[in-house]
Amino acid sequence: MGMVIIISLPLIFFCLLLGLGCYLLGRYKGRQEIRTNPEIYGVPAPPSRPAASFPSPPPPPPAAAPHNKPDSLAYA
Repeated sequence: MGMVIIISLPLIFFCLLLGLGCYLLGRYKGRQEIRTNPEIYGVPAPPSRPAASFPSPPPPPPAAAPHNKPDSLAYA
């Protein structure tokens, strides 16, 4: 039991230190990024007006008659 505590306790401390280090480094990088690249949330630009109106698309072609294959059982 003593060996388990000796091995796992340093591992727990190491994981906590690593997690804290990653948290602090990420917070530092994020603050540095927001200083150099500020995000600007504002009113969106109005949509552009169409230069010319396009004609409507042509109507679809009429449906063709279905192609029926002869039934092979009809000749049996």
